[in-house]
Amino acid sequence: MDLTRTAYGTWSGGRFMHFGEPLDDTRFIAAIRHAYESGIRTFMTSDVYGNGAADSMLGEALAGLPRESYALVGMIGHDFYTGQRDGSKGYPRFTDARLRTKADYTGYVRMATEKSLERCRTDYFDCLMLHNPDSVGYTQDSVWNAMDRMREEKLAERLGVAPGPANGFTLDVILNFERFGSVLDWAMIILNPLEPWPGSLCLPAAEKHDVKIMTRVVDYGGLFHGDVKPGHEFPKYDHRTYRPAGWVEAGNAKIEQMRGVADRLGLTLLQLSCLWNLSHGPVRSVIPTMIQEAGPNAKAIEEKISELGALPELVLSGDDLELLRRIGDNTGCMELKGGNPAHTGETLADRWSVTPELAQVASRWQIDPAAQLVCHHGKAA
Repeated sequence: MDLTRTAYGTWSGGRFMHFGEPLDDTRFIAAIRHAYESGIRTFMTSDVYGNGAADSMLGEALAGLPRESYALVGMIGHDFYTGQRDGSKGYPRFTDARLRTKADYTGYVRMATEKSLERCRTDYFDCLMLHNPDSVGYTQDSVWNAMDRMREEKLAERLGVAPGPANGFTLDVILNFERFGSVLDWAMIILNPLEPWPGSLCLPAAEKHDVKIMTRVVDYGGLFHGDVKPGHEFPKYDHRTYRPAGWVEAGNAKIEQMRGVADRLGLTLLQLSCLWNLSHGPVRSVIPTMIQEAGPNAKAIEEKISELGALPELVLSGDDLELLRRIGDNTGCMELKGGNPAHTGETLADRWSVTPELAQVASRWQIDPAAQLVCHHGKAA
């Protein structure tokens, strides 16, 4: 079963990624079942979430449902088996030279895939994604040969790449499409009407290389759910606290300009964001974060799931697409991860310089890194 147009990720519900109030075990599992009952038929997990706990809870939630009735997406990449956690930076990628050589990649990928499948209570993934790769993961044959072996061994039906966790990796993703498009089926990027940049820059390359796109952060940190308003208080460890001051106020002001389109089409704000994404050719699936916010005015997470499950079949007009893009234009609003012209010095796990190879990618796709991949926020015109 291929991935469906709506999907649910185990980072929802605040248990394994800190968004809003964490659901207890019973409600977390019930939310996944509610997603299935609402018509959502793709479920995504990562082995590093809770060091396997998210896999296990997803397996419990889906237990007893016909396996052919849903698509299951697994993500591997962070080595929490032998690697040591580096504070907020998390676990190292399995491609870290301190952990193993290229000759050992296939053994690790097989082990990680099999363990994740066991926790999910199944024997294959409909799609297996490389999760948050470093520069090695985007470029090396040894990595994708190892991933492709999982398909050959029937542990995965399809393969994909999931950049992150922060935004960026534009040239790296395009290079990945160019080099490994023959084995890549899917890629997951950040995209929504308030964040058309930089994700939309890679869409032409995805279309050319026949890579389908799943989009995350469709809810824009919860704002498209409608219950994060100016003055909202986030829990101490909520991941959204990394966003710059004033983002809630600015985002809500732009959403108010978009509301007329949603009202005219009979859509909720979340549905409008989802359909804006899906109206872009290679985008075939949306996976917003489902968040249970705190406070008396918070919308129940189950209601948000129902909205996603009821997403209508509708393609936005070119005029509406352009209007929303113009309102939400965020070009240059942040420092990007991956290949970045502002980066100097040693290659980090999530940031590196624009190499000559990446510069050639930019030239082929008419992207000017110095103008289109740098942060302009707060700089004088």
